[in-house]
Amino acid sequence: MGLIRLAKDKITPEIQELVETELRKGASNSRIANLLDLPYKKAVVIIDEIKELIRPEVGENIAFTFREEHMEGTIEKLLTNSAIVKIDWDNSPSHLYDLMEERTVVNFKDIKAFLKTFDMFQDDDALKNVED
Repeated sequence: MGLIRLAKDKITPEIQELVETELRKGASNSRIANLLDLPYKKAVVIIDEIKELIRPEVGENIAFTFREEHMEGTIEKLLTNSAIVKIDWDNSPSHLYDLMEERTVVNFKDIKAFLKTFDMFQDDDALKNVED
């Protein structure tokens, strides 16, 4: 338990950026530990903590690239290092439809952004104000 606490305290923005970059490149834990200049076991705790911070969730809307094209979609299922994504064809190039159809597998390293969605009926008070 002490090691996990130590990891959370040691994660600076610089360390997080380095680990995220290396994870996206597919670097091994031992390589990341070497870059962090930490013993392997301590580095793995930090790496696992950062993986949890950056792991997407089912239902999240994302922007990603496919063949250097900007695309958007919603995560339907998480795999180990990738996700099954339902493509939002209103915000993606339609000429790729024949290649991808409705869904595709997106590697986490190809996710460029997590998109916010606006739900105007999320707050019951907002709905009451509209009805008045």
